[in-house]
Amino acid sequence: MNLRIPLLNSLLLFFNCCSLFAQNNPSIPPPNIVWITSEDNSMHYLKLFHENGIATPNIESLADHGLVFTHTFSNAPVCSVARSTIISGSYAPRIGAQFHRKNKTVPMQDSLRMFPFYLRRAGYHTSNNNKKDYNIIEGDGVWDESSREASWKSRKPDQPFFHVFNIGVSHESSLHFSKEKMETTPTQTNKNSFSIQPNHPDTELFRYTNAYYRDKIKEMDQRLGEVIRELENDGLLENTFIFYFGDHGGVLPGSKGYLYETGLHVPMVVHVPEKYKNLAQIGEEGKVNGFVSFIDLGPTVLQLAGIKTPEGMDGKPFFGDNVTKEMIASRNTTFSYADRFDEKYDMVRAVRKGKYKYIRNFQPFNFDGLMNNYRFIQLAYQEWKELYEKGALNEIQAAFFKPKEAEMLFDLESDPYETVNLITDPSSKKIAEDLRMELNNWLQEMPDLSFYPEHVLIDQAFSNPTAFGKAHQKDIQRYIDIANWSILPFEQIENFLQTSLKSKDPWERYWGLITSSNFGPEAKSLSSLISEISKEDEELINRVRAAEFLSISNQIDPSQVMVESLYESKKPMEALLILNSIVLQSSFDYGYEIHLDKSKISSTVIQDSEVKRRLEYLTGG
Repeated sequence: MNLRIPLLNSLLLFFNCCSLFAQNNPSIPPPNIVWITSEDNSMHYLKLFHENGIATPNIESLADHGLVFTHTFSNAPVCSVARSTIISGSYAPRIGAQFHRKNKTVPMQDSLRMFPFYLRRAGYHTSNNNKKDYNIIEGDGVWDESSREASWKSRKPDQPFFHVFNIGVSHESSLHFSKEKMETTPTQTNKNSFSIQPNHPDTELFRYTNAYYRDKIKEMDQRLGEVIRELENDGLLENTFIFYFGDHGGVLPGSKGYLYETGLHVPMVVHVPEKYKNLAQIGEEGKVNGFVSFIDLGPTVLQLAGIKTPEGMDGKPFFGDNVTKEMIASRNTTFSYADRFDEKYDMVRAVRKGKYKYIRNFQPFNFDGLMNNYRFIQLAYQEWKELYEKGALNEIQAAFFKPKEAEMLFDLESDPYETVNLITDPSSKKIAEDLRMELNNWLQEMPDLSFYPEHVLIDQAFSNPTAFGKAHQKDIQRYIDIANWSILPFEQIENFLQTSLKSKDPWERYWGLITSSNFGPEAKSLSSLISEISKEDEELINRVRAAEFLSISNQIDPSQVMVESLYESKKPMEALLILNSIVLQSSFDYGYEIHLDKSKISSTVIQDSEVKRRLEYLTGG
């Protein structure tokens, strides 16, 4: 056996890495980098970050020898979209990765690759244990290993490594306990050791759920400690950056799946080895208050390895030779997005700048508590809904089940759970105007592909989403303008709405209809025109949106139009969007009994897993 060949390969890998890193760091080897991610954890439940949280001794120990990032944000409040953002370094609505769960995976944009590819090409060993859940086609050369057994231990001698370890014990499914378990299994966390957030009812079930969730976070912390001890036993701590962060926000009701801080604001701690402190020039106080978003994680890892951020990534590194503490301290803005979660559609965008958060609900009639089967497995969700139906909630707690405002503005220092909308407060007018403009500029510059319905993107855009976005940027700008008429007085835009409703472009009509629905009865003057659309528009979804308006404005039962459009549809995601409107019309304030004959639904449509979820709810099977 020739032992010289593997040794030569190992040396070549080592020198390849060194050549990228050594120009600015001639005396030290490239660092190892480990990510430890925990599923479904916002910062609100860890004492290190929030007074209402529990102790996590292993994370706190990591912080004793590292940096605590107080403002780290997922750009999306659900797994596949958040992870697609991380792995690509790009905003999901720009690259077509914004829908959870995916109906179709999309390619990476242009020549860009998932960021571990660049590490591997530079000589790093890349391993993932064990979650991907991307909405993007992975391509070759991303991971040396990706499995439950994947480890840094299989790297070549002296080869630097990037390793991801995922901890799933705090995942949403852990709160799918039964009433019997609640009655027979006491929690380790005292149910009176924390406060219930103001938008939740303070009941025995909510207290148990809070305590049980905190128990799971303790278990997660123990697992994290095991990974760190394994690194320590292998003698790797002095050469390894260790990042701990939540993969998006938590799973108490109204968190995961929603653009509130409990769905987005995650904990992050980074262990910085002494010899690499020049790469983390954040100061000596141990806390980093500058804003970091998930789009920044990939570029940061590449920068630590001496690799320039590839063109096409949206994120910016927060560690590295050229990153100063002043640069990080000045970062105070993050953007976020929410579209489809399993079978439930909505479209929400947000920008947080400093202590202020501006949320734009593009379809505010889709109230937050619209049925989402997987969410409502959790008993606390079920009880919340039951209490609303009984009229037993106060105004703040009941808001989850009522139509939203098109715009919302929150002061997160005085109102951390986003319960007091300041959008009409005269003293907040300038702040609202500035954040509205900043959000709109971001939507236009991406551009945001979600201004087309998902089934249109699947048919026309998903072979090359970014190219489609560039080619249709002016069209998207027009749709954004129509959508934004919702925040103007109706009398100012009535004539413009009529023009959009008569447009030859079906998606101008689509946004004209949604905007009309946002005005509700105030837009009754458009009823005759919209009634015609409900009968004869070439796009099935526009007929449904028209019927939706006529119902919201208290004029007709929309059942016939919606059901006939569903039967006619041959596209699963078009049918799913129609079903979203049917579920809305069967809920609370509307309460229509809409009967479906599953035998009349296209076989292509009815086989889709998300369509099955909706039909299971609507038909009971």
